[in-house]
Amino acid sequence: MASAPTTPAPDAGGMKRTLSLTGLTINAMALIAPGAFLWTTFQSQSLQAVAGQTTAPDMVPGLLFALVLAFLTALSYSELANLYANAGAGSSYYFAEAAFLEREEAFHYKFARLAKFIVGWVSHLYYWIYPGIMVAFTGVLVVYIVGLFGVTLSTPVEVGVTVLFAALTGAIAFRGISGSTMTAVVINVIQLTALVVFSALAVAYRLTHPDAGYVHDGITSVVLPHSMSNVLFQGTIAILLLVGFESVTALGAEAINPKRDVRRAVLLSLAIQGGIAYVLEYVSANLFVNSSLTYPAAGPSGATSTVSGYAAAAASGAPVGDMVRFIGDHMLGGTGLPLALILAATVLIALVGTTLACLNTGVRITYVMGRDKEMPSILGTLHGRYATPHYGVLALAGVSAAIGAYGVLSADNLLQTILASNVGTFLVYGMTNLIVIFAFWHRAERNAAKHILVPILGTVANLAMLFAVVGLSIASGGSTQADTVLALGFDAAWVAIGAVWLVANSRSTNRSVLVRPTTAKADAA
Repeated sequence: MASAPTTPAPDAGGMKRTLSLTGLTINAMALIAPGAFLWTTFQSQSLQAVAGQTTAPDMVPGLLFALVLAFLTALSYSELANLYANAGAGSSYYFAEAAFLEREEAFHYKFARLAKFIVGWVSHLYYWIYPGIMVAFTGVLVVYIVGLFGVTLSTPVEVGVTVLFAALTGAIAFRGISGSTMTAVVINVIQLTALVVFSALAVAYRLTHPDAGYVHDGITSVVLPHSMSNVLFQGTIAILLLVGFESVTALGAEAINPKRDVRRAVLLSLAIQGGIAYVLEYVSANLFVNSSLTYPAAGPSGATSTVSGYAAAAASGAPVGDMVRFIGDHMLGGTGLPLALILAATVLIALVGTTLACLNTGVRITYVMGRDKEMPSILGTLHGRYATPHYGVLALAGVSAAIGAYGVLSADNLLQTILASNVGTFLVYGMTNLIVIFAFWHRAERNAAKHILVPILGTVANLAMLFAVVGLSIASGGSTQADTVLALGFDAAWVAIGAVWLVANSRSTNRSVLVRPTTAKADAA
């Protein structure tokens, strides 16, 4: 059996081992930022419609379905992280190669390079679009905050804000993960406190105003599915709220004790942020949605009308801000504006931490691919002083600025980027679940539940979500169909570029796409 993949030793580039279990968990929690995402995604979730009918009543069931999917995948990632504790920054890219190279059968060796390249390249649809979504969310939030003071920003100014934010967070990420971790600690405390306060206010309003015309009759209506297709639709957006737990596996090169702590951090971060915080706040917010919550919306003819409930949430750029302002004005003595400003400030702070975490983790696989010369080698170099993949950070900051500038222009643009990223997420998660089956199949420690049943269920769940994005979204018609087609077009273009790059790069470096078994064995020995 081969003892190691061809990927160079993870610490060869000089990354510093500074992250304990707390540091790893905090960085993942910064990505799964419930205080920020409730604010930023509630509009997209309310906007999503099938055949002209909103899927929003199934927001919480969609979240719960995505949470099950995430936990199944998190278990798979934790098993691979424990098996390949020396994966360093490679994460699933490293896992894919190692699973093929350590098999005894010569037939498997030749697919090692192709497998790791596919996983690594597709991972960029998630890791490199996701930070841009955070930048766009920040631009939308800034527009909302200044709007509270009666100021309307022009489109060029909105775009400028997103670009500036991407540049500032990129400059911080340039200096390394340690400073970002300290920032994330403070931010996680702030956002968790803020979401508990919001949830308490939303439930208190519901209990003290029973006749406000609520969309849901009670908590049973909020939690139980109304339509399974709508649950899948909502799950395609809800997965954006939960991704990030697997990012811990890309910080193995900076973990003090990767074998012990990485797998724990994967599950712990998802349990705290996803299983507790998100469920609490989404149930509370959906319990609050009522006919008294209104917003002016432009109709197909251009005429403006007042809409309520989920339609108001879909029309507003910051529906959670509107909820807080409504509660403050109607239950807390007209304090809506200061409450909305305070909550918006906590969300802005959370977005800073989330974007930093995105930039820091998003370039790790890129760094390893650059080091392997599977991407431009300049991306595989580290800064002499900060030991960070600085060229990758700069490139990702630029890409994030461009994506953010596009997403901030409209809710449809933002939904397109979310869908493009989520398709990449489902593909990477699905492939990683399959890698577990392959990696453990020949091992004596193989467990039927952990290494066969869980990854099969995880693969099926990810495929179901992918089907919802592709099949149901296109069949639904309207703006959802158009947004999905554009998102899939971008993803297909990225895959096509990857195929061309793989062939051209293989020729220029005199390597085969399908490695000869004898060569792979020699490299792996």
